[in-house]
Amino acid sequence: MSTQIQYPPELLFAICAHIYAACLPSAEPSLDPLIVKDYGAPTAHPSALPPGNWAEPVARKTLANLCLPWLWHKLEVRLPRSWLSLVEEIAWDYEEETVDVVMGNTIKAAAHAAIASSSSGGLHDKEATLRLEESIFDTFGAPDDAVPPELLPLCLRDPSPRRFRPKSKSPARWKLLRSISDAIQNVMEHRNPGVYVPTPFDPRPGRFVRHLDFNHFRTIGMRRSIDEGVNSRFVTGDRVEAVIKEMPNLTAFGATEYMDGALTLPVLNELFLRGSPSRGRGRPSRGRDLFVFDPHGVEEEERERRRECKELEAVDLTGCVSAVFVNALTDFVNTHLLPPNPEHDDEPSERRRSPLFHEPLSFPGLQRLGLRGVKSMIPRILAPFLLSFPSLTHLDLSGTRVTPDIIKSLGDSPTVRLQSLALARCIRLTSASIKELLVDSPVTSGLIELNLYGDMTYSSPLTEDDLRDIVTLAPCFTSGELRYLDISSTPLTKDIMLTAFKPQPQLRSLGLSHIPHLELKVVTEFMRVKASQVEVLTLVGTSPELDCGFRTGATGNLDGTPRGSARQSSISLHTHMIRPLCTPPFSFSLSSTPSTPKPPPTRLRVIELSTIMLGGLGAGAGSWKIVRSKGGRGWYVDTASGWVAEFGSGHGSVLRRDLEATHPLRAEMEKLSEANGNVSSGVGWHARKMEILHGHGMLGREDGLYGAVSFAYQG
Repeated sequence: MSTQIQYPPELLFAICAHIYAACLPSAEPSLDPLIVKDYGAPTAHPSALPPGNWAEPVARKTLANLCLPWLWHKLEVRLPRSWLSLVEEIAWDYEEETVDVVMGNTIKAAAHAAIASSSSGGLHDKEATLRLEESIFDTFGAPDDAVPPELLPLCLRDPSPRRFRPKSKSPARWKLLRSISDAIQNVMEHRNPGVYVPTPFDPRPGRFVRHLDFNHFRTIGMRRSIDEGVNSRFVTGDRVEAVIKEMPNLTAFGATEYMDGALTLPVLNELFLRGSPSRGRGRPSRGRDLFVFDPHGVEEEERERRRECKELEAVDLTGCVSAVFVNALTDFVNTHLLPPNPEHDDEPSERRRSPLFHEPLSFPGLQRLGLRGVKSMIPRILAPFLLSFPSLTHLDLSGTRVTPDIIKSLGDSPTVRLQSLALARCIRLTSASIKELLVDSPVTSGLIELNLYGDMTYSSPLTEDDLRDIVTLAPCFTSGELRYLDISSTPLTKDIMLTAFKPQPQLRSLGLSHIPHLELKVVTEFMRVKASQVEVLTLVGTSPELDCGFRTGATGNLDGTPRGSARQSSISLHTHMIRPLCTPPFSFSLSSTPSTPKPPPTRLRVIELSTIMLGGLGAGAGSWKIVRSKGGRGWYVDTASGWVAEFGSGHGSVLRRDLEATHPLRAEMEKLSEANGNVSSGVGWHARKMEILHGHGMLGREDGLYGAVSFAYQG
């Protein structure tokens, strides 16, 4: 006879936690696209093969077979029908199940479980269960016209009175069940102190969700009419609000331009007014408010519910530009962050108070904020919104209307300490404002990732003198701790690179695109002497030696210098960069014992080039192949190089430069080359978008729409 083995819940919890963590990107990435095939487990990081983390579908399937609560920790909305199923599973349908029905069924089940755990069973248990139910119902059925606490003597006041019967017509299910559980605990504590009372069962899984994003959500290809797309949306504000209300432990939220019309003011309130931001809002401050505070009102009940929720740690709003979102954010800032305007008599009663006593909200829990491409947010709204986050470590403001005044206010923050900052294509910034932020402000002194990308359309505002001061005096440059740096389109000169620049021993990804007068030999010398650990380099539109072109009727550059041919550019690339930086030095020995070959001078293995230059390279040379993204970007990649951490190798993670032709990693890279751009949106190197939701910054890897912004789009 077979017996089922029961394992301790702590052991099962630890196993599920490790499986969930296995699908998260490693803190030290390999910079290569994820290989989804099974090649074992890596012995160290970074590792491209075996892959540094599991594919998410594998982890989801494993958790589905092992433990459903962990399966709900991370939710990615992909298809419209799956979103509707998610809403049905998590949100509370008040028409199908009324509040009274849920309270009655839960109280009965909880009372039965409490009595069962404290006695041995029988007729007396049924009577005791009925009495316990009546006691709990009496607790919830307290009259609404009870004496207000403020009218009672101080000795009789409860400092934190609990109200179990919800005033709101749409309360959160988890909050209601928690109130019932507290009521049962109080009743049982008076009757039988020390008796264990089981927690009421909640069939809704919203309390398990930690991560929710719409990165993969699309409605393209569903053959819907324009009218259906406007009037019959799948992702609406009411649905998003209903789902978020049932997620008290949500810490990461990601939105995109495909659903930003659902980011209404109630949704923003549910996202940001959680945890400490809700503490004390609306409460009178020594009687100075001009409105009557109702401690038993619906608004106060909503605040108490939000107060028990965890604060968000990461919010990614990449590309959200719809009028609905912009208007909602404007209302949010005007309501909670800006002092009230006494000239407006039509404002809500909560805001009709003296500006002298106004205390704007702050959100200390939020650490990572992505606003890339949020171009519709005007500076008057962007400034107070951005400055309301005192604990930021990752900030992406690329493509926004950020101004020098906002940057100065950010630099004056006494609490913000950034690790990753992106200011790419911010057309309103000035050279002096960027210099002041990087050189004089402690906010950026600990930066390890900096993105100042600009192109020929929106070039960098930095002047040569300010750039020299930045690379010479800025703490993030002088510390040598930078891992990612993009200074494309800046006035970089030979003297700045070889003389002013401090060594960067930790730098792994470097962007030097759109600097047409920077010679290739200067870049090579800088890499060899000061940045030998760089693995990925961008040179789109950089260097006169790589300025090959097939433009009709064009015989030279704008300054009159002649253009080189594709063959000359290819030879220059291999002669002046790839051969001196990526080839081991020649060694000769007469001894019979073979000596260990010396490694190449640098770790360079990926070079991003312009489309015209890549076309001139043809099929590549040797192990160097062309890998194209899903969009307009492309890279010249050494397929024989990569991070390998194989079991039984006797060492940890190693960057190998001599992978044999049959090695799985080399075979996977060559498949990407042969795909000729028919790849997923997550294939590429040197991201242009900061990874926000997991906190991996500019070295993080994403797919979906976020991946397209990172690796596919040229701008």
